[in-house]
Amino acid sequence: MSHAALGIAETIQTASIKRHPSPRHDINPSTAASEKLPYEDADHSDTASIATDILDRPAALRPAARRRDLPPLPDLRFEQSYLASIRGAETWQRVTWITIRDQVFLPLIQGTLWTLALCGWRFWNRNAQLHGNTLGTRLRRWWYGVNNWPIPPQGIKSNKKFAERVQDFYTAQFSSD
Repeated sequence: MSHAALGIAETIQTASIKRHPSPRHDINPSTAASEKLPYEDADHSDTASIATDILDRPAALRPAARRRDLPPLPDLRFEQSYLASIRGAETWQRVTWITIRDQVFLPLIQGTLWTLALCGWRFWNRNAQLHGNTLGTRLRRWWYGVNNWPIPPQGIKSNKKFAERVQDFYTAQFSSD
């Protein structure tokens, strides 16, 4: 039984694969959202026995109207964008170059730039001080004042006595003597 079911599923799956897709024809096949069909209201004779407060919902429950100026959603399927990018390629070397460029080099460059941006932001954010003159610093100082928080000291001053006590403590705790 499972072999027959597996055979049927395999047949359906392999029948739906396009062996030689045409970039001119298969770039954006039609979908259910391609056509706009008007909404047809149900026949009102079936609703005669239902209370009107159920049928006529209050305006608060009705969804807001959608804006009409939204652009169509882009087709982000891999196969369609890949076929569009190799449409002008005449040789297999050109197809190979386009594939390597789109699947290896561009993601590598994008990830590198994103990582550099995050590292730069982390470095800048770590070194940002509370005592500067920028708008963000003034806003931070104002927020500390509103919440009655103590403003941290500008720099950590070294305390030699405290450092010696810490050194003595760690020497006493972790020495093998």
